Amino acid sequence: MQRFLYALLGIVALAALDLSSYCHPNPAAPDLPLIAQARAAEAPLTAAPPPIDATETGTSESAAPADFRELTWAELADVDFKDVYLEELDSYYWKPEFGPQVMAAESQDVYITGYVIPVDLDEDFYVLSRYPFANCFFCGGAGPESVVDLRFKDSGHRTYQTDERLTFHGNLRLNADDVYQMNYILEGAEEHPL
Repeated sequence: MQRFLYALLGIVALAALDLSSYCHPNPAAPDLPLIAQARAAEAPLTAAPPPIDATETGTSESAAPADFRELTWAELADVDFKDVYLEELDSYYWKPEFGPQVMAAESQDVYITGYVIPVDLDEDFYVLSRYPFANCFFCGGAGPESVVDLRFKDSGHRTYQTDERLTFHGNLRLNADDVYQMNYILEGAEEHPL
Protein backbone atom coordinates (compact mmCIF):
# COMPACT_ATOMS: atom_id res chain seq x y z
CA MET A 1 0.00 0.00 0.00
CA GLN A 2 2.73 2.47 0.93
CA ARG A 3 4.64 1.59 -2.20
CA PHE A 4 1.66 2.56 -4.34
CA LEU A 5 1.21 5.84 -2.50
CA TYR A 6 4.85 6.77 -2.92
CA ALA A 7 4.79 5.81 -6.59
CA LEU A 8 1.61 7.73 -7.27
CA LEU A 9 2.93 10.84 -5.60
CA GLY A 10 6.42 10.75 -7.05
CA ILE A 11 8.18 9.67 -3.88
CA VAL A 12 9.40 6.39 -5.35
CA ALA A 13 10.88 6.13 -8.83
CA LEU A 14 8.02 5.36 -11.22
CA ALA A 15 10.24 3.54 -13.63
CA ALA A 16 10.54 0.63 -11.21
CA LEU A 17 6.77 0.14 -10.94
CA ASP A 18 3.99 -0.84 -13.32
CA LEU A 19 1.20 1.60 -12.47
CA SER A 20 -0.96 0.93 -15.50
CA SER A 21 -3.59 -0.83 -13.41
CA TYR A 22 -3.86 2.28 -11.20
CA CYS A 23 -3.78 4.89 -13.95
CA HIS A 24 -5.66 3.19 -16.76
CA PRO A 25 -9.42 2.85 -16.31
CA ASN A 26 -10.82 -0.62 -16.07
CA PRO A 27 -12.87 -1.32 -19.23
CA ALA A 28 -15.47 -3.10 -17.10
CA ALA A 29 -15.99 0.01 -14.94
CA PRO A 30 -18.76 2.49 -15.73
CA ASP A 31 -17.89 5.62 -17.68
CA LEU A 32 -15.88 7.95 -15.51
CA PRO A 33 -17.84 11.08 -16.46
CA LEU A 34 -20.99 9.39 -15.13
CA ILE A 35 -19.21 8.68 -11.85
CA ALA A 36 -18.19 12.33 -11.55
CA GLN A 37 -21.75 13.43 -12.33
CA ALA A 38 -23.14 11.11 -9.68
CA ARG A 39 -20.66 12.38 -7.11
CA ALA A 40 -21.56 15.98 -7.93
CA ALA A 41 -25.19 15.18 -7.18
CA GLU A 42 -24.35 13.84 -3.72
CA ALA A 43 -24.85 16.04 -0.70
CA PRO A 44 -21.57 17.73 0.21
CA LEU A 45 -19.74 16.33 3.20
CA THR A 46 -18.26 19.68 4.14
CA ALA A 47 -20.71 21.07 6.63
CA ALA A 48 -18.72 23.38 8.86
CA PRO A 49 -18.08 21.97 12.31
CA PRO A 50 -19.93 23.66 15.16
CA PRO A 51 -18.11 26.68 16.56
CA ILE A 52 -16.02 26.19 19.66
CA ASP A 53 -16.72 28.51 22.54
CA ALA A 54 -13.56 30.58 23.10
CA THR A 55 -14.00 30.21 26.85
CA GLU A 56 -13.64 26.44 26.48
CA THR A 57 -10.34 26.69 24.64
CA GLY A 58 -8.88 29.59 26.59
CA THR A 59 -8.30 31.54 23.38
CA SER A 60 -9.84 34.68 22.05
CA GLU A 61 -9.96 33.33 18.51
CA SER A 62 -13.47 33.57 17.12
CA ALA A 63 -14.89 32.88 13.70
CA ALA A 64 -12.77 32.04 10.68
CA PRO A 65 -11.44 34.82 8.47
CA ALA A 66 -14.25 36.17 6.29
CA ASP A 67 -12.11 36.08 3.15
CA PHE A 68 -12.22 32.26 2.95
CA ARG A 69 -15.20 30.60 1.32
CA GLU A 70 -16.32 27.02 1.78
CA LEU A 71 -15.26 24.60 -0.95
CA THR A 72 -17.38 21.46 -1.17
CA TRP A 73 -16.44 18.01 -2.37
CA ALA A 74 -19.39 18.23 -4.76
CA GLU A 75 -17.71 21.23 -6.42
CA LEU A 76 -14.44 19.29 -6.74
CA ALA A 77 -16.35 16.48 -8.47
CA ASP A 78 -16.94 18.86 -11.41
CA VAL A 79 -14.16 17.24 -13.40
CA ASP A 80 -13.91 14.69 -16.17
CA PHE A 81 -10.88 12.54 -16.81
CA LYS A 82 -9.44 11.84 -20.23
CA ASP A 83 -7.36 8.71 -20.74
CA VAL A 84 -3.94 9.99 -21.92
CA TYR A 85 -0.85 7.99 -22.83
CA LEU A 86 2.38 9.26 -21.28
CA GLU A 87 5.40 8.03 -23.21
CA GLU A 88 7.95 8.62 -20.43
CA LEU A 89 5.99 6.24 -18.18
CA ASP A 90 4.86 3.95 -21.00
CA SER A 91 1.47 4.05 -19.37
CA TYR A 92 -1.91 5.73 -19.42
CA TYR A 93 -3.11 8.14 -16.78
CA TRP A 94 -6.27 10.13 -16.13
CA LYS A 95 -5.74 13.72 -17.21
CA PRO A 96 -8.26 16.00 -15.50
CA GLU A 97 -10.45 18.36 -17.48
CA PHE A 98 -11.78 20.72 -14.84
CA GLY A 99 -15.37 21.93 -15.08
CA PRO A 100 -16.60 25.48 -14.50
CA GLN A 101 -17.19 25.03 -10.74
CA VAL A 102 -13.62 23.87 -10.20
CA MET A 103 -12.19 26.57 -12.47
CA ALA A 104 -14.11 29.21 -10.50
CA ALA A 105 -12.41 28.01 -7.29
CA GLU A 106 -8.87 28.13 -8.72
CA SER A 107 -6.56 30.52 -6.84
CA GLN A 108 -9.32 31.27 -4.34
CA ASP A 109 -8.93 31.30 -0.57
CA VAL A 110 -11.10 28.39 0.52
CA TYR A 111 -11.75 26.05 3.42
CA ILE A 112 -12.77 22.41 3.17
CA THR A 113 -13.58 19.65 5.64
CA GLY A 114 -12.47 16.06 5.23
CA TYR A 115 -10.50 13.17 6.63
CA VAL A 116 -6.76 13.58 7.14
CA ILE A 117 -4.53 10.89 5.69
CA PRO A 118 -0.84 11.02 6.62
CA VAL A 119 1.01 9.78 3.54
CA ASP A 120 4.61 10.36 4.67
CA LEU A 121 5.26 11.87 8.09
CA ASP A 122 9.01 12.24 7.43
CA GLU A 123 8.24 14.43 4.42
CA ASP A 124 5.33 16.19 6.20
CA PHE A 125 3.04 14.95 3.44
CA TYR A 126 -0.67 14.83 4.22
CA VAL A 127 -3.78 14.70 2.09
CA LEU A 128 -7.34 15.60 2.95
CA SER A 129 -9.87 13.07 1.68
CA ARG A 130 -13.59 13.24 1.15
CA TYR A 131 -13.79 9.73 2.56
CA PRO A 132 -12.12 7.92 5.48
CA PHE A 133 -8.94 5.99 4.69
CA ALA A 134 -10.73 2.67 4.11
CA ASN A 135 -12.78 4.25 1.29
CA CYS A 136 -10.37 6.86 -0.04
CA PHE A 137 -8.77 7.18 -3.46
CA PHE A 138 -5.66 5.22 -2.41
CA CYS A 139 -7.76 2.18 -1.53
CA GLY A 140 -9.73 2.20 -4.76
CA GLY A 141 -12.98 3.46 -3.25
CA ALA A 142 -13.01 6.89 -4.92
CA GLY A 143 -11.47 8.93 -7.69
CA PRO A 144 -8.61 11.44 -7.72
CA GLU A 145 -11.11 14.29 -7.33
CA SER A 146 -11.76 13.13 -3.77
CA VAL A 147 -8.35 14.09 -2.33
CA VAL A 148 -6.54 17.39 -1.79
CA ASP A 149 -2.79 17.70 -1.17
CA LEU A 150 -2.18 19.80 1.96
CA ARG A 151 0.87 22.07 1.47
CA PHE A 152 1.27 23.56 4.93
CA LYS A 153 2.08 27.21 5.49
CA ASP A 154 4.76 26.24 8.02
CA SER A 155 6.21 23.12 9.55
CA GLY A 156 5.10 24.05 13.06
CA HIS A 157 1.75 22.30 12.82
CA ARG A 158 0.91 19.31 14.97
CA THR A 159 1.10 15.70 13.78
CA TYR A 160 -2.27 14.62 12.42
CA GLN A 161 -3.73 11.16 12.82
CA THR A 162 -5.39 9.04 10.14
CA ASP A 163 -9.10 9.81 9.69
CA GLU A 164 -9.16 12.91 11.88
CA ARG A 165 -12.09 14.89 10.46
CA LEU A 166 -10.84 18.46 10.25
CA THR A 167 -11.24 21.65 8.29
CA PHE A 168 -8.29 23.35 6.56
CA HIS A 169 -8.03 26.62 4.68
CA GLY A 170 -5.59 27.83 2.06
CA ASN A 171 -5.35 28.80 -1.58
CA LEU A 172 -6.59 26.21 -4.10
CA ARG A 173 -4.22 25.37 -6.93
CA LEU A 174 -5.24 23.09 -9.80
CA ASN A 175 -2.85 20.62 -11.39
CA ALA A 176 -3.70 19.03 -14.72
CA ASP A 177 -0.23 18.30 -16.09
CA ASP A 178 2.17 17.04 -13.41
CA VAL A 179 1.49 13.32 -12.86
CA TYR A 180 3.70 13.38 -9.77
CA GLN A 181 1.29 15.64 -7.88
CA MET A 182 -2.37 15.60 -6.90
CA ASN A 183 -4.96 17.34 -9.07
CA TYR A 184 -5.99 19.59 -6.16
CA ILE A 185 -3.42 21.31 -3.96
CA LEU A 186 -4.20 23.53 -0.97
CA GLU A 187 -1.25 25.95 -0.76
CA GLY A 188 -0.49 27.62 2.57
CA ALA A 189 -2.76 25.14 4.32
CA GLU A 190 -3.60 25.74 7.95
CA GLU A 191 -6.12 24.15 10.27
CA HIS A 192 -9.23 26.30 9.97
CA PRO A 193 -10.18 28.09 13.18
CA LEU A 194 -13.56 27.07 14.49
